[in-house]
Order: sequence, then C-alpha cells, then structure tokens
Amino acid sequence: MKVIAFGASTSGTSINKLLATYAANQIEGADVEVLDISQYDVPLFSEDKEKEIGQAQGAKQFLDDIAQADALVISFAEHNGHYPAAYKNLFDWATRIEREVFAGKPAVYLATSPGPGGAANVLAAATNSAPYFGGNVKASVSVPSFYDNFDIENGEVRNVDIQNQLQQAVATLL
Repeated sequence: MKVIAFGASTSGTSINKLLATYAANQIEGADVEVLDISQYDVPLFSEDKEKEIGQAQGAKQFLDDIAQADALVISFAEHNGHYPAAYKNLFDWATRIEREVFAGKPAVYLATSPGPGGAANVLAAATNSAPYFGGNVKASVSVPSFYDNFDIENGEVRNVDIQNQLQQAVATLL
C-alpha cells in the first residue's frame, strides 16, 4: 500500500508534517511518501493569472503525486481559524484542473496546533468539505497542545490516548 502523507503547511518545522509522517508510519507495511507542499510552485491564484498561464505546473504535479497513492494522511495547519494561505492557494489551483483533487482515495485527516484547540476549526472545515473534492475521510483526529503531547526528539506521541486514537484512525485505511 502506498500512502501519501503531508502537512498542509509550508513551514520547514511544520508540526503538522511531523504528525502526518508519524501517523502514516504507523501503518504496518505501508510504503510512505511524505510530500512537502512548499515544493509545488504556484503563483497566487486569480482568473486573470489562470488566463495568462493556463494550468499551474505545481498544481499538476501535486495532482500527479496524489494519484500515485492508495491512501492519504493529511494534517491541516490552522492560521487564524482557517487553512494556511499557501495550502489554500495550491488547493485552489488543483481544483481548477481536477475538482475531485483527492480522487476518492481513503484518507485520514489530522490537525494539530501548539494550543489546546488542536486546529479543530480547520479540521472540521476540511472534513466537512471533503466530499465536494473527492475526499473519502475514514477518520479524523485533532491533537491539542502538540509540544506537550509529541516528543519531537524521538518522533513519537507521548500521550497514550492520542497514540491510540491515531492508530485506530490509520487502521481504517487497511
């Protein structure tokens, strides 16, 4: 099983990328590929820009990479209660090429933040809108207070309850 994982963030130290990577690697026997969305170069979306350049090459590559997956593990960063601008921009370009960006692939949606909210607002938005974009969300987990619950040095979840939630979530992909 090929699993594509990514954090919906362009931060080089993204806690959401760490969480997505950790969760995907809990799937026994999976071939996990972790994407870095900052590698998909796309200009700021506008209809004028789309008329000028056509389809953004970075968005085409993003869709091609997703197409290679049997399953997805995505962890959504939250900026002021919403998707980060860079992810939303890439997603907007991708939907102009293929509205069903996630192509019905089984997915686990995650979100985390340093605070107690665990990026629950953006996770709810992503989960609720998923069916409109070919999302097939099998499970979702919000992880609050990331730095209290995740040991970055050892790359593992400290909190047993959260660890169990993540393992149960990714088990739905099998």
